Amino acid sequence: MLDHIGFTVSNLERSVAFYKAALTPLGITLLYEITPEMSGAEGHAGFGSIGGDGRAYFWLGTGKSKSGHTHLAFAAKDRKAVAAFYEAAIEAGGKDNGLPGLRPHYHKDYFGAFVLDPDGHNIEAVCRRPE
Repeated sequence: MLDHIGFTVSNLERSVAFYKAALTPLGITLLYEITPEMSGAEGHAGFGSIGGDGRAYFWLGTGKSKSGHTHLAFAAKDRKAVAAFYEAAIEAGGKDNGLPGLRPHYHKDYFGAFVLDPDGHNIEAVCRRPE
């Protein structure tokens, strides 16, 4: 349904370091870094699947931040990847916003973990498959 999503961050370098660490267990890596000089405006960083088609579907950028926070959920291949995401994100400076675990009020096999990124965005990894 979506081709890509992006949002602004207060410190691109810090956020890129956080997301590189947090998303690696989900098979997601930094694919592109676009400087303000290259774009003529803002800096951007694009993330996509390791070994994928080279398309970035998650973007961070500099610029004027919108008010409020974003919630973004990344699909995980299994529950171990959800837990690995959580551990990597916390180690990279994220704040706990929900330990890895079942959340059957969403779906009977919904296994997710929630972390606040350096700007307070609620980032989630979720697996909807049974163990």
